[in-house]
Amino acid sequence: MDRTLAADLARLPDLLDATRRTAVASLEALDDRPVVPLPPPAPSTPSPSSHPHAPEPLPARATGTESALAAFAQRWAPRLSASAGPRYLGFVTGGATPAALAGDWLTAVHDQNSNSALDGAGQDLERETVTWLRELFGLGDAHTGTFVSGATMSNTTGLAIAREWLGERLGVSPSEDGAAALGPVRVLSGAPHSSIAKALSVLGLGRSSLVAVPTLPGREAVDPAALDRALADTRGPAVVVANAGTVNTVDFDDLRAIAALRERHAFWLHTDAAFGAFAALSPEHAHLADGLDASDSLCIDLHKWLNVPYDSAVQFTRRQDLQARVFQNAAAYLGPLGERPDLVHLTPENSHRLRALAAWFTLRAYGREGHREIVERDIACARALGAALEEDPAFRLLAPVRLNVVCFTLAEDPTPARLAALREAAQEEVFVTPTVHAGTPALRAAFSNWRTTQADVHRAAQALRTAADTAAKGTA
Repeated sequence: MDRTLAADLARLPDLLDATRRTAVASLEALDDRPVVPLPPPAPSTPSPSSHPHAPEPLPARATGTESALAAFAQRWAPRLSASAGPRYLGFVTGGATPAALAGDWLTAVHDQNSNSALDGAGQDLERETVTWLRELFGLGDAHTGTFVSGATMSNTTGLAIAREWLGERLGVSPSEDGAAALGPVRVLSGAPHSSIAKALSVLGLGRSSLVAVPTLPGREAVDPAALDRALADTRGPAVVVANAGTVNTVDFDDLRAIAALRERHAFWLHTDAAFGAFAALSPEHAHLADGLDASDSLCIDLHKWLNVPYDSAVQFTRRQDLQARVFQNAAAYLGPLGERPDLVHLTPENSHRLRALAAWFTLRAYGREGHREIVERDIACARALGAALEEDPAFRLLAPVRLNVVCFTLAEDPTPARLAALREAAQEEVFVTPTVHAGTPALRAAFSNWRTTQADVHRAAQALRTAADTAAKGTA
């Protein structure tokens, strides 16, 4: 064994303790450090090697873990965003609850590949966690679930199952004969997330198979009557992608009304509920997610509002038999397919870390009520920021705050350049992301972090106000 590696093994408890101290210091600084640090100043005489992001050469000789910790603290840690903190409101990013963090650390310690029944209880732990999640979101026993890396992979997996269902209806098997065996395919949706088109490209169905269906006036929710007409104009079976929480305005399709259309039309119902599914935890908002159980496949992202570390999502379906037909993997060293397929036969991955452990820890530690409190507090924070911006003459809300996202823009001259300047001016105190809503350049603040409080809302509103004043002076 390399001498340095052997020395690290002998000192492993001390090195882990040093890592713990580094982690604690980072977490304790979250409230005060810049949410997104400003880039370092450019050197007066720039060269490729002086660029702050230029890779350093690979070390030739071993220097050990202690040296790597010091190098990380000096070179990288100060430049990382505080995305685990309470005012990182870009995208839809959760943090990691204390229990989830403990679970994630132990995930690395045990280093399980939980895809095969030939090795330990990892699959059983994942199945138990999926059962808890199914109960959390009000899904019936007909749904089976598997962990994947994120919403994009969850949507891709669900649509891969839908592709096989189309083949079943047409008497062909895309998993055996290729997507071309299906002929032209129509995938209908009102306001699909960008990952849907990406999934269709990966699956060989093509981005052009995605057909936009009109939405309700002033909404991002699909018009059920327009969807009915689009399905009537579709030859053969189709796929419908419903939204339970759109990215810009957290609008929800009427899932019950869409499911009722199956009485007249043949289609697979895939629901993208990446973060909107968490409305089911709040009695006041659970009606928004009514009908999730009617989905044939369902996407829910866990590193968003469940507040487990990246990367973690779950994919549910009523047709695990079709799922196994798509993803089955024939090799003597893998576990059996059978009536209860090993996880290796259910996703694109032949191996994955025990992602379920972090989710198991946070669900076991805080239960339904603990996670309901996080969801309801984040919703209250979103409403408070929306109210503050609505009262501020510098801003204009572009949609009501339905759940946990505030979609807003400048009241005057909301150009992409001015919004970018505002966002960058505020980013050390609050991070929001750009978007376009109904043709208007905008910003969005998404609340999904377990740490966020009303005090953070006040700081965020103040930072945006100050940034707007600065932007106005700059264009005066």
